[in-house]
Amino acid sequence: MPSRPTVVHHHFANPPAAAAADQQRLLARRTTRGARLRAGEPGDGPLPHWAARRFPVLAALAPVMTSTEGEITYPGDPMCLYTALSVTVDEALTSAARGPRPDAPFPDLCPDWGRRPDTAYRLGAEHGPRPWRPDDPNTDTTVFDPRVWDDRARAELQAEVRRRQPRVFLVSTVSPGHRYALEMARIVKREVPSCLVVFGGRHIDETIRYVPQGDRLALEYSSTVRAIDDGRCDPVVDLLVAGDGYFALALLMRAIAQAMDLDDRSVGVPEVVAMLDLLGSAGERVPSTSLICALTEEAVHAFPISGPRYDLGELPSPYQGFAIRARFPIFPRPDGTPSRTAHMMVSNACPYHCSFCSEAATLSGGLRRFGRDPAAAALERVCEYVSYGAEAVFFDDSIFWSGNFPNIRAFCTALTQARSAERIEDLPQRCRHWITTDDALARLRQLQFGCQVTADLMTTLHKESDVQEILTLMREAGCTYVYMGIESLSAQVMDNVHKNVRRVEGFGWENKVRTALERIRDAGIPVGSSVLFGLHGEDQASIAETIEGVGRLIDDGLLVLASPNILTYHPATAITRMHGVADQLDYHSPKVENRPPYTFFEEAFPGVVSRQLDEADIWHIHQMTEKRWGSQRNSAAADEMYAAPTGA
Repeated sequence: MPSRPTVVHHHFANPPAAAAADQQRLLARRTTRGARLRAGEPGDGPLPHWAARRFPVLAALAPVMTSTEGEITYPGDPMCLYTALSVTVDEALTSAARGPRPDAPFPDLCPDWGRRPDTAYRLGAEHGPRPWRPDDPNTDTTVFDPRVWDDRARAELQAEVRRRQPRVFLVSTVSPGHRYALEMARIVKREVPSCLVVFGGRHIDETIRYVPQGDRLALEYSSTVRAIDDGRCDPVVDLLVAGDGYFALALLMRAIAQAMDLDDRSVGVPEVVAMLDLLGSAGERVPSTSLICALTEEAVHAFPISGPRYDLGELPSPYQGFAIRARFPIFPRPDGTPSRTAHMMVSNACPYHCSFCSEAATLSGGLRRFGRDPAAAALERVCEYVSYGAEAVFFDDSIFWSGNFPNIRAFCTALTQARSAERIEDLPQRCRHWITTDDALARLRQLQFGCQVTADLMTTLHKESDVQEILTLMREAGCTYVYMGIESLSAQVMDNVHKNVRRVEGFGWENKVRTALERIRDAGIPVGSSVLFGLHGEDQASIAETIEGVGRLIDDGLLVLASPNILTYHPATAITRMHGVADQLDYHSPKVENRPPYTFFEEAFPGVVSRQLDEADIWHIHQMTEKRWGSQRNSAAADEMYAAPTGA
């Protein structure tokens, strides 16, 4: 095994008491740099000295597919990226408006995210390349979001980088997109060698972790850091943010800006490391449990952050700077066309830890929720999204409101009341801030929403009467779609999965699933589902059992959609360790042929799918689910029936 990289720990989380000398040094630096900027020509426009302060940035979502033909797509908005950027974009826009001053988040140089999109832009936004608007830039146009990584996407990224000449390039990636994120970074470094490349997203969360016991950095084989260190990929990444990273990324962007040379906007990783050290010793603290890693030729510099908890509902909303583009046929307009659909979360992770899933709170720095007056805060966020043009909302929480029935009850009651308002004046004050036109009020009154639940939530965790009450409230509030993970209907498989949470004698998993679906159906809410093949214990008999069992649920009118999936090994999941493949996952090689039958399933690539299945099994699953499940089985054409979770 190659040697691990040298790690230098910077104890930013709990350093000694801030030194007065470092505070003075930081203040003096900010004052001097700000004075230099203010001494220049103020220029024209609403933001004095902006031309002297700004530096260009570009953000991107790494795609997970290489062709639209036959492949499953992610139709949703890139919410992991939008959410990660929410705090730093808000700080930058605030600082741009204030001008250079020592107490601003960006006291001198400032990333140029443009302006927030106006209503006309938001209502006209569609999927596809975002317009280059040098004369009227907005935050939405700073995102490069190719859904397919092919020659056209490569050329478009190259052109975008040449136009913008970014000083910082930020990429959000899941594991199946990591190889394409690395290729994006190579293009950026080739065009602008001095640009700092920052990686974040679920792949980084899963593969880099600070372990306080022993003061060490745990690096998975498939991590960007390990792949660079042992030569499996080029050294094209400079900085990484892992964990609960909203505030960590904002801190990193402030450090980059304050370390930059005022004249040519140049900055290297060593200067960023020195600035992070100075900010820490001067007493700067940020909330969250997260990790910043800076890569130099000599070492990995690790900055673990362990700050105070925060209320997820008090963060800037992910869509404040970005347009809503997603459209899902599960939320039809009166004319049958799909509604403009916003993604929303009132919690950042799943409270459970299924063996195959990477959404557990233990992998994301802890479970964060809307905390203070959560129902009112969530209703206000819904109204904000309606003001941006949303006609429907899909709650991407792994479990709606983390399964908290009192919060579901309070939110649905508040939303029902808001949707029944005939005049804007009838809305709560927090909603009137956003719903200011008759068109927005009409969208709110007709709003639909969907969410995700579990079979346990609908059965063994609550009394039947309570479940029926909650489902009725959800339907009355506009819930027209529910998504539920079935995974498998084979007992020999489900016995190995930490999903059947509360087991009751004589009430097996298949019975539990059917009961949950019947209760949702009886409430008048359509249900879609995911089925996962290749879990521990899977064999040809269990595959056949599950395909037939789901077929019967479809026959009985309990499912409007069944989405077959092949288990893909995520780096930090229990099943990856159980199957002994953690040190074999190839998420870095640039040339991996993704071909049928893998292309018929989300995230499925040769070499990273379940060892329980061979290629013949995968072909069999594709063919038999298509035959038995008929039109209810999703396909490349029908995939938009389901709003993909925010890992996309």
